[in-house]
Amino acid sequence: MTTVALTEPEIFDLTRSCLLANGCNEANADAAARTLSSAEACRAISHGLFRLPGYVAALRTGKANGHAVPREEHLTSAAIRLDGDRGFAPLAIEYGTPLLASAAAESGVAVLLIRNSFHFAALWPEVEALAAQNLVGLACTVHTPMMAPFGAKKAFFSTNPISFAYPRPGRDPYVFDMATAAKARGDVGIAARDGHPLPPGTGLDADGNPTTDAKKVHDGGVLLPFGGYKGSVIATMIELLAAGLVGDYFSYEAGKINTDGPPAMGGEFILAMSPEVLAGPGWADHSDAFLTELESMEGIRLPGQRRFEARRSTDPITVNAELVDTIRNLTSP
Repeated sequence: MTTVALTEPEIFDLTRSCLLANGCNEANADAAARTLSSAEACRAISHGLFRLPGYVAALRTGKANGHAVPREEHLTSAAIRLDGDRGFAPLAIEYGTPLLASAAAESGVAVLLIRNSFHFAALWPEVEALAAQNLVGLACTVHTPMMAPFGAKKAFFSTNPISFAYPRPGRDPYVFDMATAAKARGDVGIAARDGHPLPPGTGLDADGNPTTDAKKVHDGGVLLPFGGYKGSVIATMIELLAAGLVGDYFSYEAGKINTDGPPAMGGEFILAMSPEVLAGPGWADHSDAFLTELESMEGIRLPGQRRFEARRSTDPITVNAELVDTIRNLTSP
């Protein structure tokens, strides 16, 4: 595989230019470009530029609204519903996060329910933004069917990711972002593109047989939940939070109306909690002592640490050259 070295600002500019050339206004292009370039800076390549052709396809068909203007509705002082106006989720998230943070700081707990938008990126940006304001964040979303429930061979859930961040003032927050599938769909796509095998237990082929062939899983096969029935029940919970409680499409419903590939319309559930309100003074020292004790154990690395280290690196970011050429071609008239 041939690669090119780019800086994060160069990746942002490349992404922004491509989105502007394909129907986004500046607000929508900037928000999506921040999300994708940040993923590349974190070396999370399955959630970076790899996703951009899908954004462009949705813009060119009119499926996604590149001029979306999110609209808020305050259901209560601690519950905010946001209509994404058929736009990409990064703008809705950037618009809604300050509203959610303000409500959580006042009430102790608050929720943001995002409808009518296309979530096609990593989930850590929204919870990290809350942790930066000393709030605990939890987010989850759904997509179209890609994963079979435990015991089944037919896709019913999406990968149903969930993310969580706990603030550590003066230090990197504790953050995880994970699919309830054994492997994220984007990671399977990268493995299929580059010819890498998958770990056993990741998925089934089109005939329902276990396989480690990423292409067979990606093209007509299905993913499996991590941890068997445990991953399956967590995926069910996420469906009920991000679709049932939000009032948007369940994965199986999104699959029926979304037949032209990603991204898919779907909801997102974001919960914010204030440890200052709930636990009271001293919460930061108490929690940090626990996490420090955990970190001190031999063999332990807290989730998210590799991303934070990569983000602080000044080394150029290695990007698939063919993908960069594709994006530049999509940017040209």
